[in-house]
Amino acid sequence: MADSYTASNIANIAAKWWGTKRIDYALYCPDALTAFPTVALPHLFHASYWESTDVVSFLLRQVMRHETASVLELVGKEVSVFSPSKPREKWLRKRTHVKLRNVAANHRINDAVANEDGLQTLNGRFMYGPLDMVTLTGEKVDIHIMTQPPSGEWVYFDTEITNSSGRISYVIPEHKRLGVGVYPLKMVVRGDHTYADSYLHVLPKATEFVVFSIDGSFAASVSIMGSDPKVRAGAVDVVRHWQDLGYLIIYVTGRPDMQKQRVVAWLAQHNFPHGIVSFCDGLVHDPLRHKANFLKLLIQDVHMKIHAAYGSTKDISVYSSIGLSPMQIFIVGRPTKKLQHQCQFITEGYASHLAQLEYSHRSRPAKNTNRIALRKGSFCLPGQSDFLRKRNHLLRTISSQPTTSGNHKPERTQSQSESDRDRERERSQRSMSIAAGCWGRSAATTKLDSGVLSQK
Repeated sequence: MADSYTASNIANIAAKWWGTKRIDYALYCPDALTAFPTVALPHLFHASYWESTDVVSFLLRQVMRHETASVLELVGKEVSVFSPSKPREKWLRKRTHVKLRNVAANHRINDAVANEDGLQTLNGRFMYGPLDMVTLTGEKVDIHIMTQPPSGEWVYFDTEITNSSGRISYVIPEHKRLGVGVYPLKMVVRGDHTYADSYLHVLPKATEFVVFSIDGSFAASVSIMGSDPKVRAGAVDVVRHWQDLGYLIIYVTGRPDMQKQRVVAWLAQHNFPHGIVSFCDGLVHDPLRHKANFLKLLIQDVHMKIHAAYGSTKDISVYSSIGLSPMQIFIVGRPTKKLQHQCQFITEGYASHLAQLEYSHRSRPAKNTNRIALRKGSFCLPGQSDFLRKRNHLLRTISSQPTTSGNHKPERTQSQSESDRDRERERSQRSMSIAAGCWGRSAATTKLDSGVLSQK
């Protein structure tokens, strides 16, 4: 009797959980937080401790002390390490060496989507500087693809020359076309071995996907070029829910592609599931039209099927234009009478929405995905971890010159605290370097100086 009673209690409790992946445990509460009202504490704990990061992932990082350890390393298989197939060469243009002096690489490759019997086209752009100040023109770029992921060898495909806008477009020859699958690809600049990473998705027809607008559905705060936006509680769990059902995840954003490193690093930092990310081609006047055109391309040319879409009220017109019904459109924000019949509003947060999806059977497993092994897990592009790590180790220097008169005041930045200013008045002849986490981001791309790429 006791055993059956215990089992029934466990079943009732388990029915209220978010899922088998969730682990609840006690968190240390600093004394300073006791001054905050009780209502604010859940949000503070989520922002400071959770940030939608798996507890298991956190524990593994603490034990292994290695952020980029892969599953292959854990099971004892040999991991394929990339090394450039071609040695570094002199630049084809003499001016290139001068143009690239003291600027960091900001290369990017569009996530490619194709059918196995259609054209498989790769597009990349090679720029330098945080705002694309320098274009790599008329230089060699080597294209490599891992044809047997995740532990296969990197295969050199071809070398292309960048055009006047720093772009290359490469169509995989028919005799080299890849079958259904997700393939890591890498483009390496021959002159300095800087590189860009992305994926080629070769999909069967009628592949189903779920689309998310990054800024509209994930961000809990607004951030254009400043600090990282916070993640809405439960957003990652909803995306994982659809991924576990076999749907391909697609992220769309109106941001320019020059911010790809920043945005993908943000998705990786918060453990969002891997998926295709679509950016605007530079600064565009109508980013919503870009989103609509990209989704129409997937539906009409790649013959994919969209199952559900998430975003803000601005995205309703985009999703409606591609033929989605109001029951397939989920909008984060306050409901309005004008829009309440055009979509489904998520008013009580993603936790409540996830419970509705799971327990009211509003979501079904994806169809036609048995032929493709969709990449599970979170974003893990090489070069990404360094991009996240470097941002917290930038130095903000506060300097002062020896004073010769009482009226001369040392220079100081606006971010100095009052204690720093008092200390500087007392020690005006000393120069200080204060390590601080800058709000900006380092856009540097790791060079392959030793011939081996270290994973970011």
